[in-house]
Amino acid sequence: MTNQGNSSTTSINLAGKKGLVIGIANDQSIAYGCAKAMHALGAELAITYLNEHSEPFVRPLAEQFGSPLILPCDVEKPGQLEAVFAAIKKQWRQLDFALHAIAYAPKEDLHGRVIDCSAAGFARAMDVSCHSFIRMARLAEPLMGQGGALLTLSYYGAQKVIDHYNIMGPVKAALESVMRQMAVELGPQGIRVHALSPGPILTRAASGIEHFDELLEQVAQHSPQHHLVSIDDVGAVAAGVVSDWSLHMTGNVVFVDGGCHVLG
Repeated sequence: MTNQGNSSTTSINLAGKKGLVIGIANDQSIAYGCAKAMHALGAELAITYLNEHSEPFVRPLAEQFGSPLILPCDVEKPGQLEAVFAAIKKQWRQLDFALHAIAYAPKEDLHGRVIDCSAAGFARAMDVSCHSFIRMARLAEPLMGQGGALLTLSYYGAQKVIDHYNIMGPVKAALESVMRQMAVELGPQGIRVHALSPGPILTRAASGIEHFDELLEQVAQHSPQHHLVSIDDVGAVAAGVVSDWSLHMTGNVVFVDGGCHVLG
């Protein structure tokens, strides 16, 4: 079990902790905001990139953090996720936290009605966006002998119907359900599991959602705080959630959305 000591009298500190961040595409990615905050608090990070086309954008960012492991990870390619964890085991022999920040749906299925979604498109969206988090947890568990934290990224469209979010709504709903189940299964080992649910942020992934600019404008006008959140806002929360300040939190959808989720 992880150390359950009182950390309330100290500032948040990730010094000595080792984490994995999957999902950085560029310096506008939510995963990058999280990695930046975690590194600033002292964490040592392993960073992955999707493929040879994304490596030139990701590698310089990982090098900013002094990451000892900068590895390819396309969860649709057999063995790549497993190779990442094999490298972590060889380099560190342990893992304190991991962030899963990947999602995908074929454009023709994402832009259509849910009832028109193809079986192949639905299966692929579920595999990349949801089942890969299960696989990550299974691989991380043996490396978290002293406890740890697993994070994934969701969105309010998992709980309410958001225009143009379409098939990703049911997929993210499944992801949140998986997160809760994993929190129960891994709790005895001191492994905490959460889903961060940021408000809309203009990232490369979000640009694939139709009329996303209209959603950004609506949120800025109508959210309780009347402004959009940034990748740095999400990163600060992510760093706190994986820290020892949050030892007794698990199974939560942690909203970072300026209060949008409380509106009807």
